[in-house]
Amino acid sequence: MKSEVKTKGSLKEFITLLKQLTWPKGITIIALVLSLFSTVASLAIPLVTKQLVDSLTEASFSWKTGVFLFTVFVVQAVLGGVSLYLLAYIGETIVADLRTKLWAKILRLPVSYYDDNETGETMSRITQDTTMLKQLVSDHLVSFIAGIISIIGAIAILLYLDWKMTLIMLISIPISFAIIMPLGRIMHKIARATQAEMAKFSGHLGRVLGDIRLVKAYRAEPNEGAQGEKAIRSLFSYGLKEARVQAFISPVMTLVMMSILVVILGYGGAQVAKKELSAGTLVAIIFLMFQIILPFARMAQVFTIFQKAVGATERIQEILGMDSEKAEGDSIVPKGGLRFESVGFAYETGKQVLEDVSFQASPGTVTAFVGPSGGGKTTIFSLIERFYTATAGNLYIGPTPIQDIALSGWRKRIGYVSQESPLLSGTIVDNIAYGLDIRPSMDEVRAAAQAANALGFIEEMSDGFETLVGERGMKLSGGQRQRIAIARALLHDPEILLLDEATSNLDSGSETHVQEALQRLMEGRTTLIIAHRLSTVVDADQLIFLEAGRITGIGTHSELFRSHALYREFAQGQGLS
Repeated sequence: MKSEVKTKGSLKEFITLLKQLTWPKGITIIALVLSLFSTVASLAIPLVTKQLVDSLTEASFSWKTGVFLFTVFVVQAVLGGVSLYLLAYIGETIVADLRTKLWAKILRLPVSYYDDNETGETMSRITQDTTMLKQLVSDHLVSFIAGIISIIGAIAILLYLDWKMTLIMLISIPISFAIIMPLGRIMHKIARATQAEMAKFSGHLGRVLGDIRLVKAYRAEPNEGAQGEKAIRSLFSYGLKEARVQAFISPVMTLVMMSILVVILGYGGAQVAKKELSAGTLVAIIFLMFQIILPFARMAQVFTIFQKAVGATERIQEILGMDSEKAEGDSIVPKGGLRFESVGFAYETGKQVLEDVSFQASPGTVTAFVGPSGGGKTTIFSLIERFYTATAGNLYIGPTPIQDIALSGWRKRIGYVSQESPLLSGTIVDNIAYGLDIRPSMDEVRAAAQAANALGFIEEMSDGFETLVGERGMKLSGGQRQRIAIARALLHDPEILLLDEATSNLDSGSETHVQEALQRLMEGRTTLIIAHRLSTVVDADQLIFLEAGRITGIGTHSELFRSHALYREFAQGQGLS
């Protein structure tokens, strides 16, 4: 009972999704009409053949009938070819529309979605699941409709030619449905499980290939290989289950149809011998039988593809139904300092990461966050970027809560430089200009690169600004990546600057260049810094000491050194006084 309810729900989701998509209505109607004409032409062939065979037996061959039959064949072939192309066009159109909607949705899902779902799994939804829907529409949907028309038309003509033989043939229909329906439910379960396993496998591939250096550095190839093989064996197992169902459906359906055909041939032959049926009529009946058998055989395949498409639709609808980041709000970002007021946050219920955090970063000042690892420093940055929403309290810019400001307008005012500063695959100029609404001139790009101390090493490269940086910028050193990230931030000209351990992974030579660039970047901006090396932030306007999600001290370096025991311990451990 449960599976039946789920299937009905899935079918409803499938129909709902089809209604949401942009169908080329005119072309769909043309494809249906052409398919209808092609089907009608195919139904005319048995009747023309009847006349042709009867004319041969009467020793008066009609050339007109032969030419007409040939013309019908040609018309059917042409209409069928055009119809196939139009169906492919319809399938490509709607899958492009679906992928566009999915891509737009996925780009606007909150960061919490990516915390819970592997990248490869999401990619599988956009590629494989949508392809399953395209396959149904392009290859099967209209042919399924044409098949039904063909079956109804053939049965009507058969009833006209010989109603007794038609009744014998119709016995196969309830038998066929009795076989298909229970197997269809089994196929639906298998299809859902297969695509879920394929998504997991894609997620595994994306994770491993994205961190291939880590895999190789720690000689994890055997472990990852074993996990991949396990997923492949699971897919193999589901594939065999699907094949077993198909292997049962096809021969049984063929056996039913062939049995009916043999009965009709025997019965029809006896009727012809008794002169109660003409030879041409028997040939026409056999032709019409195939007009029923072939669509019926295709329907078994359509049923399988349909079950797969419905399973894929469930996951697509699940993503489309998720809440996107809230982009509405005032597009004008007010001036003023950034203020946290009794802010609390938990990634999971009961696991508090921040608790009662309150501070103010005045315009043009530098605020540094220090303290033990795991204290909540990075979470504060995530809340400022609005990757997450505070579960208690609020964040303000001037007098305005930041959630009242349009998301794109808010993020446009923020520049972020992290300790790794990964780049996107592409050229250096693409990475410096990344995210800007209007492509900057090369003079602007060069000026930003020069201010970031990046122009020297860029010009030393053979392709200059057109140099390809490799996946995640791995062809460049850490210091070079940092300076390109700083150049990008300079071009965006943010009001609030977030620096997350921006020099922690650099050698002394690179650190000098990056520190100089950061000083230029920080001029006139409200800057917030996460720092483990206190020497880089001793001159900050205020230092905020975080422990286990709580602020335990706020002040300058000298103030905290006098009043905060743990800060003093940290400072002395790093040779500061």
